Amino acid sequence: MLVSRNKTFILNCLSYSFAKKNKIMRRHDLDWLRVIVFGLLIFYHVGMFFVPWDYHIKNNITYNWLKYPMWFLNQWRLPILFVISGMGTYYALQKRNWIQFAGERIKRLFIPLIFGMTFIVPPQVFVERLAKNQFSGNYFDFWPMHALQGSYPEGNFSWHHLWFLPYLLLFSLLLIPLFLYLKNHNNNGFNLLLNKIVQNPFGLYVFIIPLYFVEAFVEPFYPVTHALVDDWFTIINYTCLFFYGFLLITVKDKFWNTVENHRKYFLTTGIISFTIMLLLTHNYEDSTTRHFIEAFLKVLNLWSWILALFGFAAKYLNQASKILNYCNQAVYPFYILHQSVMLIIAYYLIDLDWSLGLKSLIMILGTFEISCIIYELLIRRWRYIRPLFGLKTK
Repeated sequence: MLVSRNKTFILNCLSYSFAKKNKIMRRHDLDWLRVIVFGLLIFYHVGMFFVPWDYHIKNNITYNWLKYPMWFLNQWRLPILFVISGMGTYYALQKRNWIQFAGERIKRLFIPLIFGMTFIVPPQVFVERLAKNQFSGNYFDFWPMHALQGSYPEGNFSWHHLWFLPYLLLFSLLLIPLFLYLKNHNNNGFNLLLNKIVQNPFGLYVFIIPLYFVEAFVEPFYPVTHALVDDWFTIINYTCLFFYGFLLITVKDKFWNTVENHRKYFLTTGIISFTIMLLLTHNYEDSTTRHFIEAFLKVLNLWSWILALFGFAAKYLNQASKILNYCNQAVYPFYILHQSVMLIIAYYLIDLDWSLGLKSLIMILGTFEISCIIYELLIRRWRYIRPLFGLKTK
């Protein structure tokens, strides 16, 4: 009897040890980064109202100095989201076959996209047409007859800020065969080499080589449009970053230990490369030489900030909390809602003789508050509305 019990105990311990070893642990730092970066999106789009760059509607006064912090955010804000999305794809494929994964991606990306283009984006186009004197009348004169007519910018039908969704859906479906191969052959030569590369902080910069060639040789011929068709630089660049996310998560702790232990090195490299980019922009005329140097600095800078952010998040944010659980569910509906809410508020502030600080504060707080009310009272609690915003039905 005693021998039998000891044998059972030992087998249970071995089973637990094996399960623990092979269990895919959720990384809370990735959830925090996703929430933080999507939160920054609201601040970024508020900034677009005031910076002298092209945007849907503009404040009566623009501020030239604002382009520098905006440019800084623009370097790594979207790239890190695609890397995080690639990491999330790895987790999703561990508990689904490829058909289930493709169905889940379509449900969570395509349905919110169609709903958003039909109901969420039209108010943005409406206030733009009003601000530019291209339409007169109320919203129900505009929607649906005019809102769904023709492709933006000549027409009014658009995905605007929701462009992230069709691109992410494309990458997710396109790379399924490659992801499945890597998942089922995790001890191949490439994976063993990858394990060695990520343990060296300098080795992690191997990933900028493809990014450099795309930046240097594709971007000049295919500037960013977010129109999907002929937007080759955006497609290739973000496909690489999305794929990198999947690769880096496969080596698990080897990658996280490297970025955490060398986070200050990556941060320093990011600061120095961005500073040199600013000096280059202000002191040298456009030329072929400058283009190739700038392309290298750009990919070095964005990759350094991505690695630094992963490192600091691994050090300080890899812990669960009730706030994170709430924000992690709310972030997708907030992303879908935020620009429409913000531009409606901005429309009524355009011609007011108020300061940058006051207007931006009203827009930021108003966007967060109104989006929160819509999420809490309408989206979160209604099972048939949740899928329209990419949430699972309760």
